Amino acid sequence: MSLSKPKHIAVVSLWAEDVEAAAHFYRDVIGLRFVPHHSHHSGRPHFDLNGTYLTILKGRPIPAQDAEPSHFPLVAFTVDDLESAIGRLQAHHVELLGGVHEGEDSRWVMFHDPAGNLIELVQFK
Repeated sequence: MSLSKPKHIAVVSLWAEDVEAAAHFYRDVIGLRFVPHHSHHSGRPHFDLNGTYLTILKGRPIPAQDAEPSHFPLVAFTVDDLESAIGRLQAHHVELLGGVHEGEDSRWVMFHDPAGNLIELVQFK
């Protein structure tokens, strides 16, 4: 019997004390597609990112202690147009941490969601 290897990430979970505010942020500010509640979701907000799901769970997010590097996003989302995404964040008064960062093959911005999770939007060149 051979073991099947994982093909992709199925679900990423983020914790928030105010689940409704976090869900609003990911739907209305970031622009993720909300998936209506189904019985197996137990009322937890789910967002579909092309077959990978982001779910928001009730809880207090706690950053990693003594992390290296100390400033690394919990999750990063790819975007086709970083400038447009930045405009959307700024229209909702989201503070960008350190402005636009640029590497050899990508550009990105980091910010905190309403729960304090460090999030990144990245555009590959």
